[in-house]
Amino acid sequence: METMPEALDIAEVAKRSGVAASALRYYERRGLIRSLGAADGESQRRKFAATVLDQLALIALGQAAGFSLDEIGTMLTGAAPGSAQIDRGLLAAKADELDRTILQLQAMSAGLRHAAACPAPSHAQCPSFQRLLKAAASKALERRLKPARTGAPRRPR
Repeated sequence: METMPEALDIAEVAKRSGVAASALRYYERRGLIRSLGAADGESQRRKFAATVLDQLALIALGQAAGFSLDEIGTMLTGAAPGSAQIDRGLLAAKADELDRTILQLQAMSAGLRHAAACPAPSHAQCPSFQRLLKAAASKALERRLKPARTGAPRRPR
């Protein structure tokens, strides 16, 4: 089994994590990760503790779940190196949001499957398809009028 060096330069972190060096520098500016500084006078490349790979995996997982970088940063900052202070309430709220999205997507999929196999002469004559259209229009209007995360109302397009 290969032992991991205590410190990795930015190129090695990028290679092992699949995260571009520019993204690593951005994450560092945002306070999501911390470098150890440049190597002992040998170059100006940033060095990172090997634990940064776990932090990058947490960032990727958080992004895949739909968390913003600010939300991820809240979970990563203030924690001991190599750990995270996970807000369980925030996780539960995100899980609830994902569950709602899954239900919406399942309903949309069922509606599309119905439309694809509907025996009605046209979709305009299919009551099920008409309900799907009304539901989609209602959701689109709701999304347009919903305030953005900043609290400012969105303008309709």
